[in-house]
Amino acid sequence: MNIDRINELARKAKTEGLSPEEKKEQQKLRGEYIEAVKKNLRAQLNNVNIQEKDGSITNLGEKHERKKGN
Repeated sequence: MNIDRINELARKAKTEGLSPEEKKEQQKLRGEYIEAVKKNLRAQLNNVNIQEKDGSITNLGEKHERKKGN
């Protein structure tokens, strides 16, 4: 993951525009970045437990996975 390259391409897009190859690279890098953020969030949710009013414990990662159907 290269956040510096993502930012570099974003600046260039605003100032002079991107070539078709750079646009493809930008899309690829953004997709990789989004997937990394999702993966980190899932990992955090897997480590968070909530105690419900009835005393039961719910793991947010498991609860999220059930809703998504993954």
